[in-house]
Amino acid sequence: MFFLFPGLPMLPYLLIHVAAALLPAFLLLRYVYRHDAVEKEPPRLLVRLLGMGVLSAVCAGLIERIGIARLDAAVSSGSTIYTVLLAFFVVAVAEEGTKLLLLKRSTWNDPNFNYRFDGIVYSVFVSLGFAALENLKYVFSYGLSVALPRALLAVPGHMSFAVFMGIYYGRARLCENCGDHAAATRNLWIGYLTAVFLHGFYDTCAMIGTTGSTLVFLAFVVLMFTRAYRAIRYESSTDSEI
Repeated sequence: MFFLFPGLPMLPYLLIHVAAALLPAFLLLRYVYRHDAVEKEPPRLLVRLLGMGVLSAVCAGLIERIGIARLDAAVSSGSTIYTVLLAFFVVAVAEEGTKLLLLKRSTWNDPNFNYRFDGIVYSVFVSLGFAALENLKYVFSYGLSVALPRALLAVPGHMSFAVFMGIYYGRARLCENCGDHAAATRNLWIGYLTAVFLHGFYDTCAMIGTTGSTLVFLAFVVLMFTRAYRAIRYESSTDSEI
């Protein structure tokens, strides 16, 4: 049988790795989708947002290559300041920037964007599309040993960054509908910079790797995840039309 189908022995390997990579994102997407209590978003739009997340990962990767090359030329790669600059001004700026750009391009004028909580849903779907592709890369590069820690930390991390960006994204759309363009712009920037700060701090603590930074990282993750899940429940229960 294996002689007739030489690729068959690889199939279980591929399925296990794909499932390990994608299941965490799927479960978190389902969690957020179920909290969209007033009016569910159309599946076609949500699939498109996942695609935008995948595209944002590709775009961010290209931008990060340029940023890392510039950073390598300016700062010693073994220093703490290098790690901080890499985490905040290369990785976080590029990744959250491409997410927001494609999020806004895909949904800002969509007629389905008519409730505040939609901002969280849209932001999370883009971010977890990004995280799913990133997770596939890590699991196939380093094996199943990275699947569990990434399922518990990295994927929920991307969701958490997106929740806080999405809160302000929904508020920005509300301000835009009310004719307050300055407030809309301000909320977009607050959402973006909040996501950049959270992402940059997360990566900095993870990359430094000392005992102290690890303890700070764990405390930060627990606090951020707790606040993100509480924010989802609160924003869902107080959702309003925009």
